[in-house]
Amino acid sequence: RGQESCGDIDILATGADQSLMDHFVAYSLVERVLGHGDTKSSVRIWGGFQVDLRIVAPDSRGAAMQYFTGSKAHNIVLRDRAIARGLKLNEYGLFRVDDETRVAGADEPGIYEALGLEWVPPELREDRGEIAAAEQRSLPALIQHADLRGDLHMHTTETDGRASIADMAQAAHAAGLEYIAITDHSKNLAMANGLDEARALAHAARVRAEDGRHGVRLLAGIECDILADGSMDLAHDCLAALDIVIASVHSAFGQDRQQMTERIIRAIENPHVDVLGHPTGRLILKRSAYALDIEAIIDAAARNHVAIEINSQVDRLDLNDTQARLARDRGVRIIISSDAHSPQALAVTRWGVMQARRAWLTPADVLNTRPFDTFRSLLRRNQR
Repeated sequence: RGQESCGDIDILATGADQSLMDHFVAYSLVERVLGHGDTKSSVRIWGGFQVDLRIVAPDSRGAAMQYFTGSKAHNIVLRDRAIARGLKLNEYGLFRVDDETRVAGADEPGIYEALGLEWVPPELREDRGEIAAAEQRSLPALIQHADLRGDLHMHTTETDGRASIADMAQAAHAAGLEYIAITDHSKNLAMANGLDEARALAHAARVRAEDGRHGVRLLAGIECDILADGSMDLAHDCLAALDIVIASVHSAFGQDRQQMTERIIRAIENPHVDVLGHPTGRLILKRSAYALDIEAIIDAAARNHVAIEINSQVDRLDLNDTQARLARDRGVRIIISSDAHSPQALAVTRWGVMQARRAWLTPADVLNTRPFDTFRSLLRRNQR
């Protein structure tokens, strides 16, 4: 379902005999066999993860996929819906209660259809209104990775990246993108060799010199630090001379809720800021989000035509799903970015897209699904 983390691993197999279980428990990374049966086995592998393997018949595959995908809340609603129709739903299929006749089970769409519902994508199975929408056949056409045309947050060897402008552009072209923004760090992030005004403008000139040379359009940008008082790390005339500015917090994480909220809103109100980057600063399983009023920040972004980023780094995914949905509902455009520091890292946008799907976002809700000229015209700096 694209959740931010998981506690264990479930593997589902169909069309296999019991010998698959023997191979499974003999896997080289298995540290301990917890159970070894004909249709279910459990092991603990290197790193401490529990892995369960289940074998079901082909005519139960869809039911098992749906059942083990969850969530628990979604599945409870489905089971109650089945009961109300004289049916029972479990991991083996959908059956009539009176005579045990199988109604569905070979695939997921068949189960949902038999319950009078449109098929629900796994990312939406959280009991957040998806059942009612599926009954009305009004589920959104969720964004897909192929819908992304641009990536607007990445770093090069000019600061803490590991590849040149040309390398990043070539990798973006190979990935099928139409445009990118080079957004190296500003000077406050000294540990990343951040750019002062002179270096930022010189770097921008080098980016523009590469524009169109590698099969993609390039924007010369910056990821500019939001300082502790909400001011920007670089001078106004420098920011105004760039093509795109992402404003991000990288310091003073311990401010109280009011201070952090006012700090970020002040940055949003800066006329040269186009995008708010990784807005809550969380690192999944490592660092909690800052204390802030996310609703006030989203409302400020809406008022000032500032986009908000879903940062696709697997330990960020920031905005989270519920915040991204709230932002969309309040009129804020979303950008899905890689924050890549190497060519290989451009691929992490798949995780940002999954987060966007959990937020019910369509391609129209995400700014960098637009063609280059349209995208550029919709940036805050070009709407005045």
